[in-house]
Amino acid sequence: MEVSVLNINGQETGRKVVLNEAVFGIEPNDHVLYLDVKQYLANQRQGTAKAKERSEVSGSTRKLGRQKGGGGARRGDINSPVLVGGGRVFGPKPRDYRFKLNKKVKVLARKSALSYKAQENAVIVVEDFSFDAPKTKDFVNITKNLKVEGKKTLLVLPEVNKNVYLSARNLQRAEVMTANTINAYKVLNADVLIVAESSLNTIDQILTK
Repeated sequence: MEVSVLNINGQETGRKVVLNEAVFGIEPNDHVLYLDVKQYLANQRQGTAKAKERSEVSGSTRKLGRQKGGGGARRGDINSPVLVGGGRVFGPKPRDYRFKLNKKVKVLARKSALSYKAQENAVIVVEDFSFDAPKTKDFVNITKNLKVEGKKTLLVLPEVNKNVYLSARNLQRAEVMTANTINAYKVLNADVLIVAESSLNTIDQILTK
């Protein structure tokens, strides 16, 4: 699949790049995408929810009423789960929600996500660029020039660029990542994938080892 290389003004540079069919042209695997996205979202969970059980609630252990003859259900101390202010039965405890996925599964998921974007013609290749200083207005101008203003965009850079990152940080629908850190969730969550030209080589090297 051939894609024209644009500059940050949205104009064609006269050059074209061929997207690697082994990365951008495979038959997407939906189940693998589901697993990878599920793992990514699970890894974001703090897992710090906690409720006190009966033994952890502060209160007297004195038996409130007689065992029999009260006309109601028997109950013990004031920490009983059936009483207001008592402990909770089987409440949440701090836990780790992370789980393991094989490397080949994660690679296939990223290929599948990139292939979906290529099928939707949602991949824009721009020549490498940088900013002299962080300026949100400059980044907004790029989205306007590329006619993707208002869409959720993911900009993939070949390496960390602090000025570009800071320029996009305040924009709610824009995100900047490096080519070696992209994942299936971020790619699928974006409406448009803007890829710096040099990033394509890095993506190919990582996903076609």
